[in-house]
Amino acid sequence: MLLPFLAALFVATPHAYAEEVADTSMYYLGDAVNAGLDTGYAEANEIGQDDPHFSWRLGQFIVSGYTSVEQSPEGYPVFLKVAGDQIRLSFRLDQNINALNDNDALSVNDDDNGSDEALGVPRTDFGRGTLIVRQTNYQNETMEPQVYTDYLSGIEQGADTEVQLFEEGEYEVALDYEVKDDPRKVGPVSIVPGFSNYRISFKFAVRNGNCMVFPFDVETHSELTNESYAQNGFYLDLARSRYLDIYVKREVMAPGADGLVEDVRFNGPARDGDMYTEDGVYTVTASNEYTGQTTEKVIYVGDDPVLKAYAVTGLPIQEINQRIASGETIDDDGRLVSAPAHIDQDTASESETPRSLTSIAGVALAIAIVVVLGVVPMHRKRKAGGAGLPPSGEGVSHEDEEEDDR
Repeated sequence: MLLPFLAALFVATPHAYAEEVADTSMYYLGDAVNAGLDTGYAEANEIGQDDPHFSWRLGQFIVSGYTSVEQSPEGYPVFLKVAGDQIRLSFRLDQNINALNDNDALSVNDDDNGSDEALGVPRTDFGRGTLIVRQTNYQNETMEPQVYTDYLSGIEQGADTEVQLFEEGEYEVALDYEVKDDPRKVGPVSIVPGFSNYRISFKFAVRNGNCMVFPFDVETHSELTNESYAQNGFYLDLARSRYLDIYVKREVMAPGADGLVEDVRFNGPARDGDMYTEDGVYTVTASNEYTGQTTEKVIYVGDDPVLKAYAVTGLPIQEINQRIASGETIDDDGRLVSAPAHIDQDTASESETPRSLTSIAGVALAIAIVVVLGVVPMHRKRKAGGAGLPPSGEGVSHEDEEEDDR
Protein backbone atom coordinates (compact mmCIF):
# COMPACT_ATOMS: atom_id res chain seq x y z
CA MET A 1 0.00 0.00 0.00
CA LEU A 2 2.90 2.34 0.64
CA LEU A 3 4.54 1.77 -2.75
CA PRO A 4 2.20 4.01 -4.82
CA PHE A 5 2.52 6.80 -2.23
CA LEU A 6 6.33 6.59 -2.17
CA ALA A 7 6.47 6.49 -5.98
CA ALA A 8 4.28 9.60 -6.22
CA LEU A 9 6.45 11.39 -3.64
CA PHE A 10 9.63 10.44 -5.52
CA VAL A 11 8.25 11.82 -8.79
CA ALA A 12 6.58 14.94 -7.39
CA THR A 13 9.43 16.24 -5.24
CA PRO A 14 12.03 16.81 -8.02
CA HIS A 15 9.30 18.32 -10.21
CA ALA A 16 8.33 20.83 -7.53
CA TYR A 17 11.98 21.68 -6.95
CA ALA A 18 12.51 22.15 -10.69
CA GLU A 19 9.59 24.59 -10.83
CA GLU A 20 10.98 26.46 -7.83
CA VAL A 21 14.46 26.98 -9.33
CA ALA A 22 13.37 27.34 -12.95
CA ASP A 23 13.05 31.14 -12.75
CA THR A 24 16.18 32.32 -10.97
CA SER A 25 16.12 35.78 -12.57
CA MET A 26 15.03 37.82 -9.56
CA TYR A 27 16.41 41.23 -8.70
CA TYR A 28 15.49 43.07 -5.48
CA LEU A 29 15.19 46.84 -5.55
CA GLY A 30 14.47 49.76 -3.24
CA ASP A 31 15.29 50.93 0.28
CA ALA A 32 13.16 53.22 2.39
CA VAL A 33 14.22 56.74 3.34
CA ASN A 34 12.59 59.24 5.67
CA ALA A 35 10.88 61.73 3.33
CA GLY A 36 10.02 64.32 6.02
CA LEU A 37 6.43 65.27 6.69
CA ASP A 38 4.10 66.98 4.21
CA THR A 39 7.02 67.88 1.94
CA GLY A 40 5.71 66.07 -1.14
CA TYR A 41 7.84 63.07 -0.16
CA ALA A 42 10.78 65.09 -1.41
CA GLU A 43 13.31 64.56 1.38
CA ALA A 44 15.68 61.61 1.59
CA ASN A 45 16.86 61.43 5.18
CA GLU A 46 18.63 58.45 6.65
CA ILE A 47 16.56 56.31 9.00
CA GLY A 48 18.40 56.51 12.33
CA GLN A 49 18.00 54.73 15.64
CA ASP A 50 15.44 57.25 16.92
CA ASP A 51 13.26 56.77 13.85
CA PRO A 52 10.18 54.54 14.33
CA HIS A 53 11.09 52.87 11.01
CA PHE A 54 14.52 51.83 12.22
CA SER A 55 15.60 48.15 11.76
CA TRP A 56 12.54 46.85 9.92
CA ARG A 57 11.44 46.78 6.29
CA LEU A 58 7.94 47.30 4.93
CA GLY A 59 8.52 45.02 1.92
CA GLN A 60 10.56 44.54 -1.22
CA PHE A 61 10.19 45.20 -4.92
CA ILE A 62 11.28 42.37 -7.22
CA VAL A 63 12.01 42.45 -10.96
CA SER A 64 11.82 39.04 -12.67
CA GLY A 65 11.46 37.45 -16.09
CA TYR A 66 14.64 38.85 -17.65
CA THR A 67 17.60 37.00 -19.20
CA SER A 68 20.48 39.09 -17.84
CA VAL A 69 21.15 42.39 -16.11
CA GLU A 70 23.75 45.07 -16.73
CA GLN A 71 24.50 48.43 -15.11
CA SER A 72 23.85 51.73 -16.84
CA PRO A 73 26.50 54.49 -16.78
CA GLU A 74 24.28 56.22 -14.19
CA GLY A 75 24.40 53.16 -11.95
CA TYR A 76 20.86 51.78 -12.21
CA PRO A 77 20.16 48.22 -13.45
CA VAL A 78 19.36 47.50 -17.10
CA PHE A 79 17.36 44.31 -17.60
CA LEU A 80 17.91 42.53 -20.92
CA LYS A 81 15.19 40.40 -22.43
CA VAL A 82 15.04 38.07 -25.41
CA ALA A 83 12.14 36.51 -27.31
CA GLY A 84 9.72 34.92 -24.86
CA ASP A 85 10.81 36.95 -21.82
CA GLN A 86 8.21 38.88 -19.84
CA ILE A 87 9.81 41.35 -17.45
CA ARG A 88 7.52 42.03 -14.51
CA LEU A 89 7.67 44.10 -11.34
CA SER A 90 6.07 42.80 -8.15
CA PHE A 91 5.96 43.91 -4.53
CA ARG A 92 6.10 41.62 -1.52
CA LEU A 93 4.55 43.08 1.63
CA ASP A 94 6.48 41.86 4.67
CA GLN A 95 4.51 43.68 7.38
CA ASN A 96 1.07 43.81 8.89
CA ILE A 97 0.19 47.41 8.07
CA ASN A 98 -1.91 47.63 11.26
CA ALA A 99 0.96 46.51 13.51
CA LEU A 100 4.26 47.33 11.87
CA ASN A 101 7.24 45.39 13.20
CA ASP A 102 4.72 43.54 15.43
CA ASN A 103 4.08 46.80 17.28
CA ASP A 104 0.44 47.76 17.76
CA ALA A 105 1.50 51.38 18.19
CA LEU A 106 2.89 51.56 14.64
CA SER A 107 0.64 51.49 11.56
CA VAL A 108 0.42 52.75 8.00
CA ASN A 109 -1.66 55.89 8.19
CA ASP A 110 -4.30 57.12 5.74
CA ASP A 111 -2.56 60.09 4.09
CA ASP A 112 -5.45 62.13 2.69
CA ASN A 113 -3.29 65.02 1.49
CA GLY A 114 -0.27 63.44 -0.15
CA SER A 115 1.76 64.46 -3.21
CA ASP A 116 4.95 63.37 -4.94
CA GLU A 117 7.16 66.23 -6.03
CA ALA A 118 9.75 64.16 -7.92
CA LEU A 119 7.22 62.34 -10.11
CA GLY A 120 4.83 65.23 -10.57
CA VAL A 121 1.82 63.86 -8.67
CA PRO A 122 -0.30 66.71 -7.24
CA ARG A 123 -1.93 66.67 -3.82
CA THR A 124 -4.54 63.98 -3.57
CA ASP A 125 -5.81 61.34 -1.18
CA PHE A 126 -2.93 58.84 -1.09
CA GLY A 127 -4.75 56.49 1.27
CA ARG A 128 -2.61 53.87 2.94
CA GLY A 129 0.35 54.02 0.60
CA THR A 130 0.50 55.12 -3.03
CA LEU A 131 2.51 53.39 -5.75
CA ILE A 132 3.70 55.51 -8.70
CA VAL A 133 5.29 54.26 -11.95
CA ARG A 134 6.55 56.62 -14.65
CA GLN A 135 8.09 55.63 -18.01
CA THR A 136 10.39 57.46 -20.38
CA ASN A 137 10.18 55.92 -23.85
CA TYR A 138 12.80 55.47 -26.57
CA GLN A 139 12.02 58.94 -27.93
CA ASN A 140 12.98 60.39 -24.53
CA GLU A 141 9.35 61.30 -23.92
CA THR A 142 8.37 61.18 -20.25
CA MET A 143 4.89 59.70 -19.96
CA GLU A 144 2.21 60.59 -17.44
CA PRO A 145 2.80 58.67 -14.19
CA GLN A 146 0.55 55.76 -13.31
CA VAL A 147 -0.75 56.32 -9.78
CA TYR A 148 -2.14 53.50 -7.59
CA THR A 149 -3.60 55.11 -4.46
CA ASP A 150 -4.37 53.18 -1.25
CA TYR A 151 -2.06 50.50 -2.65
CA LEU A 152 -1.13 48.74 0.60
CA SER A 153 -4.75 48.22 1.65
CA GLY A 154 -5.36 45.95 -1.30
CA ILE A 155 -2.49 43.49 -0.96
CA GLU A 156 -1.89 40.59 1.38
CA GLN A 157 1.00 40.29 3.80
CA GLY A 158 3.65 37.82 2.58
CA ALA A 159 2.33 37.68 -1.00
CA ASP A 160 4.13 38.81 -4.16
CA THR A 161 1.75 41.16 -5.95
CA GLU A 162 2.46 41.89 -9.61
CA VAL A 163 2.51 45.57 -10.48
CA GLN A 164 2.81 45.41 -14.28
CA LEU A 165 4.78 44.05 -17.25
CA PHE A 166 7.44 46.15 -18.95
CA GLU A 167 8.67 46.75 -22.47
CA GLU A 168 11.74 48.71 -23.50
CA GLY A 169 12.20 52.05 -21.75
CA GLU A 170 13.37 53.78 -18.58
CA TYR A 171 11.23 53.43 -15.45
CA GLU A 172 10.95 55.34 -12.18
CA VAL A 173 9.07 53.70 -9.32
CA ALA A 174 8.11 55.11 -5.94
CA LEU A 175 6.03 53.83 -3.01
CA ASP A 176 4.99 56.69 -0.69
CA TYR A 177 3.47 55.87 2.68
CA GLU A 178 2.88 57.56 6.00
CA VAL A 179 3.52 55.87 9.34
CA LYS A 180 1.62 56.74 12.49
CA ASP A 181 3.49 56.28 15.79
CA ASP A 182 0.94 56.14 18.62
CA PRO A 183 2.67 54.83 21.78
CA ARG A 184 0.46 56.87 24.13
CA LYS A 185 -2.86 55.56 22.96
CA VAL A 186 -5.43 55.11 25.74
CA GLY A 187 -8.25 52.92 24.54
CA PRO A 188 -9.56 54.45 21.33
CA VAL A 189 -7.99 57.85 22.15
CA SER A 190 -4.60 58.79 20.67
CA ILE A 191 -2.51 61.19 22.76
CA VAL A 192 -0.18 63.27 20.59
CA PRO A 193 0.68 60.63 17.96
CA GLY A 194 3.66 61.15 15.66
CA PHE A 195 3.64 61.01 11.86
CA SER A 196 6.43 60.47 9.36
CA ASN A 197 6.52 60.12 5.58
CA TYR A 198 8.64 57.39 3.95
CA ARG A 199 9.54 56.68 0.37
CA ILE A 200 10.92 53.59 -1.40
CA SER A 201 12.11 54.63 -4.85
CA PHE A 202 14.36 53.32 -7.61
CA LYS A 203 14.98 53.49 -11.33
CA PHE A 204 15.63 50.75 -13.88
CA ALA A 205 15.67 50.22 -17.63
CA VAL A 206 14.51 47.44 -19.97
CA ARG A 207 16.29 46.64 -23.22
CA ASN A 208 16.11 43.91 -25.84
CA GLY A 209 19.10 41.66 -25.41
CA ASN A 210 19.28 40.64 -29.05
CA CYS A 211 21.24 42.44 -31.72
CA MET A 212 19.19 41.83 -34.84
CA VAL A 213 18.08 43.99 -37.74
CA PHE A 214 15.69 42.57 -40.33
CA PRO A 215 15.84 43.81 -43.95
CA PHE A 216 12.76 43.16 -46.12
CA ASP A 217 12.33 43.33 -49.90
CA VAL A 218 10.28 46.40 -50.90
CA GLU A 219 8.36 44.43 -53.55
CA THR A 220 7.74 41.01 -52.00
CA HIS A 221 8.02 42.06 -48.32
CA SER A 222 9.94 38.85 -47.70
CA GLU A 223 12.82 38.84 -45.24
CA LEU A 224 16.30 39.10 -46.76
CA THR A 225 19.17 37.09 -45.36
CA ASN A 226 22.83 38.05 -45.48
CA GLU A 227 24.20 38.44 -49.05
CA SER A 228 20.71 38.64 -50.49
CA TYR A 229 19.75 40.28 -53.77
CA ALA A 230 16.90 42.82 -53.80
CA GLN A 231 16.66 44.27 -57.29
CA ASN A 232 14.21 47.03 -56.33
CA GLY A 233 15.47 47.81 -52.85
CA PHE A 234 14.78 46.97 -49.20
CA TYR A 235 13.59 48.49 -45.91
CA LEU A 236 14.60 47.90 -42.29
CA ASP A 237 12.54 46.41 -39.49
CA LEU A 238 14.06 46.51 -36.00
CA ALA A 239 11.36 44.27 -34.45
CA ARG A 240 10.67 46.90 -31.77
CA SER A 241 14.30 46.94 -30.62
CA ARG A 242 14.34 50.68 -30.11
CA TYR A 243 17.77 51.09 -28.58
CA LEU A 244 20.05 49.36 -31.09
CA ASP A 245 22.66 51.40 -32.94
CA ILE A 246 22.05 50.87 -36.68
CA TYR A 247 24.39 52.03 -39.43
CA VAL A 248 24.12 51.58 -43.20
CA LYS A 249 26.97 51.87 -45.72
CA ARG A 250 26.30 52.09 -49.47
CA GLU A 251 29.00 51.30 -52.03
CA VAL A 252 28.89 51.69 -55.81
CA MET A 253 31.38 51.17 -58.65
CA ALA A 254 33.42 54.13 -59.81
CA PRO A 255 36.28 54.51 -62.37
CA GLY A 256 39.74 53.99 -60.91
CA ALA A 257 43.33 53.56 -62.01
CA ASP A 258 42.86 49.78 -62.30
CA GLY A 259 39.37 49.85 -63.79
CA LEU A 260 36.13 50.00 -61.83
CA VAL A 261 36.55 50.04 -58.04
CA GLU A 262 34.17 50.21 -55.07
CA ASP A 263 33.35 53.70 -53.83
CA VAL A 264 31.53 54.52 -50.55
CA ARG A 265 28.66 56.91 -51.26
CA PHE A 266 26.89 56.82 -47.90
CA ASN A 267 27.78 55.68 -44.40
CA GLY A 268 25.55 56.80 -41.54
CA PRO A 269 22.92 55.94 -38.94
CA ALA A 270 19.58 54.36 -39.84
CA ARG A 271 16.15 54.13 -38.26
CA ASP A 272 13.36 51.61 -38.10
CA GLY A 273 11.47 51.62 -41.42
CA ASP A 274 14.18 53.34 -43.50
CA MET A 275 14.04 52.33 -47.19
CA TYR A 276 16.94 51.98 -49.66
CA THR A 277 16.29 51.71 -53.40
CA GLU A 278 19.39 53.13 -55.12
CA ASP A 279 21.75 50.67 -56.81
CA GLY A 280 24.67 49.57 -54.75
CA VAL A 281 25.98 47.20 -52.12
CA TYR A 282 24.61 47.95 -48.66
CA THR A 283 26.24 46.85 -45.42
CA VAL A 284 23.79 47.06 -42.50
CA THR A 285 25.42 46.95 -39.05
CA ALA A 286 23.54 46.62 -35.76
CA SER A 287 25.23 46.92 -32.37
CA ASN A 288 23.92 46.58 -28.82
CA GLU A 289 25.45 48.95 -26.28
CA TYR A 290 24.74 46.68 -23.30
CA THR A 291 25.76 43.30 -24.71
CA GLY A 292 28.65 44.48 -26.90
CA GLN A 293 27.37 42.29 -29.76
CA THR A 294 27.38 43.32 -33.43
CA THR A 295 25.44 41.90 -36.39
CA GLU A 296 26.25 42.68 -40.03
CA LYS A 297 24.23 41.96 -43.17
CA VAL A 298 25.14 42.71 -46.80
CA ILE A 299 22.34 43.41 -49.29
CA TYR A 300 22.77 44.03 -53.05
CA VAL A 301 20.38 46.38 -54.86
CA GLY A 302 20.28 46.81 -58.66
CA ASP A 303 21.14 44.74 -61.73
CA ASP A 304 24.94 45.06 -62.05
CA PRO A 305 26.42 41.52 -61.95
CA VAL A 306 29.82 42.74 -60.75
CA LEU A 307 28.30 44.49 -57.74
CA LYS A 308 26.25 41.38 -57.02
CA ALA A 309 29.42 39.26 -57.04
CA TYR A 310 31.08 41.83 -54.80
CA ALA A 311 28.21 41.58 -52.32
CA VAL A 312 28.11 37.78 -52.37
CA THR A 313 31.80 36.86 -52.49
CA GLY A 314 33.28 39.78 -50.57
CA LEU A 315 36.13 39.93 -53.07
CA PRO A 316 37.52 43.31 -54.15
CA ILE A 317 36.01 44.54 -57.40
CA GLN A 318 39.48 44.71 -58.96
CA GLU A 319 39.96 40.96 -58.35
CA ILE A 320 36.46 40.20 -59.68
CA ASN A 321 37.25 42.11 -62.87
CA GLN A 322 40.55 40.23 -63.27
CA ARG A 323 38.85 36.86 -62.89
CA ILE A 324 36.18 37.80 -65.41
CA ALA A 325 38.94 38.83 -67.83
CA SER A 326 40.53 35.40 -67.36
CA GLY A 327 37.32 33.68 -68.49
CA GLU A 328 35.25 33.26 -65.33
CA THR A 329 31.57 34.23 -65.33
CA ILE A 330 29.03 35.38 -62.72
CA ASP A 331 26.00 33.14 -62.20
CA ASP A 332 22.50 34.24 -61.15
CA ASP A 333 23.43 33.88 -57.48
CA GLY A 334 26.42 36.20 -57.81
CA ARG A 335 29.01 33.41 -57.61
CA LEU A 336 32.09 33.33 -59.80
CA VAL A 337 32.10 30.26 -62.05
CA SER A 338 35.24 28.92 -63.75
CA ALA A 339 35.20 28.72 -67.56
CA PRO A 340 34.76 25.14 -68.95
CA ALA A 341 37.90 23.44 -70.31
CA HIS A 342 38.39 24.23 -74.10
CA ILE A 343 38.64 21.21 -76.45
CA ASP A 344 39.98 21.59 -80.04
CA GLN A 345 37.25 20.25 -82.38
CA ASP A 346 39.67 19.03 -85.12
CA THR A 347 41.69 17.06 -82.58
CA ALA A 348 38.51 15.63 -81.13
CA SER A 349 37.36 14.49 -84.62
CA GLU A 350 40.68 12.84 -85.39
CA SER A 351 40.71 11.00 -82.10
CA GLU A 352 37.10 9.86 -82.51
CA THR A 353 37.67 8.25 -86.02
CA PRO A 354 40.19 5.51 -85.02
CA ARG A 355 38.10 4.87 -81.94
CA SER A 356 35.02 4.29 -84.13
CA LEU A 357 36.89 1.95 -86.50
CA THR A 358 38.23 -0.02 -83.60
CA SER A 359 34.75 -0.39 -82.20
CA ILE A 360 33.36 -1.68 -85.52
CA ALA A 361 36.20 -4.20 -85.92
CA GLY A 362 35.66 -5.44 -82.39
CA VAL A 363 31.95 -6.04 -83.06
CA ALA A 364 32.70 -7.95 -86.30
CA LEU A 365 35.26 -10.16 -84.57
CA ALA A 366 32.78 -11.00 -81.83
CA ILE A 367 30.14 -12.02 -84.38
CA ALA A 368 32.62 -14.27 -86.19
CA ILE A 369 33.60 -16.03 -82.97
CA VAL A 370 29.94 -16.67 -82.12
CA VAL A 371 29.31 -18.19 -85.58
CA VAL A 372 32.35 -20.48 -85.40
CA LEU A 373 31.46 -21.67 -81.93
CA GLY A 374 27.95 -22.47 -83.12
CA VAL A 375 28.93 -24.41 -86.29
CA VAL A 376 31.60 -26.72 -84.80
CA PRO A 377 29.28 -28.46 -82.30
CA MET A 378 26.67 -29.11 -84.99
CA HIS A 379 29.20 -30.79 -87.28
CA ARG A 380 30.43 -33.01 -84.46
CA LYS A 381 26.93 -34.02 -83.61
CA ARG A 382 26.23 -35.17 -87.13
CA LYS A 383 29.35 -37.33 -87.22
CA ALA A 384 28.41 -38.92 -83.98
CA GLY A 385 24.94 -39.77 -85.37
CA GLY A 386 26.39 -41.64 -88.42
CA ALA A 387 27.97 -44.40 -86.32
CA GLY A 388 24.59 -45.91 -85.43
CA LEU A 389 23.24 -46.24 -89.01
CA PRO A 390 22.28 -49.71 -90.43
CA PRO A 391 24.62 -51.50 -92.97
CA SER A 392 24.79 -50.30 -96.52
CA GLY A 393 21.77 -51.19 -98.62
CA GLU A 394 19.43 -51.75 -95.70
CA GLY A 395 16.93 -48.95 -95.69
CA VAL A 396 19.38 -46.20 -96.77
CA SER A 397 18.97 -44.41 -100.06
CA HIS A 398 21.74 -43.25 -102.32
CA GLU A 399 20.70 -39.70 -101.69
CA ASP A 400 21.31 -40.20 -98.01
CA GLU A 401 24.76 -41.57 -98.72
CA GLU A 402 25.56 -38.61 -100.91
CA GLU A 403 24.37 -36.32 -98.19
CA ASP A 404 26.63 -38.06 -95.68
CA ASP A 405 29.58 -37.83 -98.03
CA ARG A 406 28.98 -34.18 -98.36
